[in-house]
Amino acid sequence: MRSRRAFSLVELLTTLAVLAILAGLILSAFQGARHSARAVQCRSDLRQLGIAAQLYWGDSAGRLFPYLLGRTDGGRIYWFGWLESGAEGRRRFRPEPGPLWPHLQGRGVELCPSFDYRHPRYKPKAEGASWGYGYNRHLSPGGLRAPLPEDPVRRVSDLRRPSGLVLLADAAQINDFQAPASRDNPLVEEFYYVDDGGPSYANGHFRHRERGMAVFVDGHTEAVARAPGSLDPRLPRLSVARYPAGILVP
Repeated sequence: MRSRRAFSLVELLTTLAVLAILAGLILSAFQGARHSARAVQCRSDLRQLGIAAQLYWGDSAGRLFPYLLGRTDGGRIYWFGWLESGAEGRRRFRPEPGPLWPHLQGRGVELCPSFDYRHPRYKPKAEGASWGYGYNRHLSPGGLRAPLPEDPVRRVSDLRRPSGLVLLADAAQINDFQAPASRDNPLVEEFYYVDDGGPSYANGHFRHRERGMAVFVDGHTEAVARAPGSLDPRLPRLSVARYPAGILVP
């Protein structure tokens, strides 16, 4: 009769350790592949938005579109659509009034797949997810207000170094002043413009392995590192910071 030899405790523990290492490697590879796929999708979304902006400029004699177009129907028309005024998380949203809509004709490019809308610290601004990218405030005629008749016309042809100037980028903000957020309960929210400073909070979102994806005025996309020392300290793990001024200010 042939003898049977069982695993010793040491051999069993060694086998389990090897299996745990292999599982960790497989999980790491899977997470890396998922991140890469999301980054590719984000780049594609921003590239399409950049094309829509160029088509808009072609139809409007090169005029840059404003961040805010005006007030109507109990809300405001922004560059990305109409957003109702009212309580956070209960406001209606319609993308059709936005200046880029005629060149998009549908939804699907407005939400970055790496923005975690299920995060326990997420606070919606509209009834649901509305827009995950921010417009470069420094390009907007009138800044953050609606343009006035006396404002000078701004055209894309007036911009120097279009290949080094951000048009749209991953955006978010840490909110601690609008319920249900508070100073003791800061929450992350969508944000609709990016800038290099001033009274606003940090509004870039570096959600692609500490990089923020951006489309530039010339149409190319690029992953950008945050400005040094700009990370919002209230929820640092959510990677909200500022983009460098050199790629925002014309």
